[in-house]
Amino acid sequence: MIAFLVRLTILLLLFLSFAFNILIFLYGAPQEDTWRFLIDNREFDLPLAAIMVIVAASFSFFIAIWMTIAVKLKENQTTRLVKKVAQPDFPQKVKHANSSLKKALHDANELIETQRSSLQRLASEKVETNDAIVQERLLAERQRLARELHDSVSQQLFAASMLLSALTEQEANEHSQKQLAQVEKVVQQAQLEMRALLLHLRPVALRNKSLAEGLEDLIVELQEKVYFNIDYQIEEITLGKAEEDHLFRIAQEALSNTLRHAKANEVELLFISRDDLAILRIQDNGLGFDNDGDKTSSYGLRNIAERAVEIGCSYKIVSVPNKGTIVEVKVPLKKEEQTND
Repeated sequence: MIAFLVRLTILLLLFLSFAFNILIFLYGAPQEDTWRFLIDNREFDLPLAAIMVIVAASFSFFIAIWMTIAVKLKENQTTRLVKKVAQPDFPQKVKHANSSLKKALHDANELIETQRSSLQRLASEKVETNDAIVQERLLAERQRLARELHDSVSQQLFAASMLLSALTEQEANEHSQKQLAQVEKVVQQAQLEMRALLLHLRPVALRNKSLAEGLEDLIVELQEKVYFNIDYQIEEITLGKAEEDHLFRIAQEALSNTLRHAKANEVELLFISRDDLAILRIQDNGLGFDNDGDKTSSYGLRNIAERAVEIGCSYKIVSVPNKGTIVEVKVPLKKEEQTND
């Protein structure tokens, strides 16, 4: 509104100044006898001078409205273009912009693409650096594993030992058979705990394998050791090294959580390409948890979220008590990756 009033005032002054100069050119400097007609001549009961002011104000008003609308439309067009400047296909969307604006937006788009490439390169370099310090990480993982084995598996095996000791003091009857079943359940749970913990000792890198090959090897290995079924569908999708490494670790973390906590009897793993996205989804039919609860204390879920954010992916973790849990990560595919597919 302020801009409109400023334009209106400037235009009105310009029109009045122009009219005043015309009168000076025609009638000379303002004198009462030569300029008296501006007051004496009347139209519609108004002096000629007032009519001139009204006409000038009307022209100024309509021109100011036109200028305001034009500027607003230009601002809206520029805003739409600026919102699209970070999109990969941006150059095809600025055909109707003027040359100076087009050049400025192209420069901004190139800068964003450069920064994006730099971030991806840094992520890849980080993965390569991780390969160099893998021994240090494995040592830290072994120390963590020793602590967790002491706190979880050793206690369960101790419980099994106590139950077996009690059986040796009793005759074989229905009660002892029930205790044997309890022992079997405890031992099986201890074995699952052990396998889940050992899953964390796998190398950080995929060791010259693609993500699809690494996932297949991981599932085949687990199928030989766990008591439930693992269904999977895996497609060969070309991704960056950092993206493959993080997705592999996310799959490890999700499967480890399933083994240790879900008590599931079915697990499904998908790694597929759909709608320009690489989708990794791990779903189980286990105990689940309350989505509204505090999940920040879960190291595994925090690790999944941090890894997804670090490579610029979207993720969701959905769980329903007594129904199961879904972990899903979506990675946008680049044009060259889609072409390779």
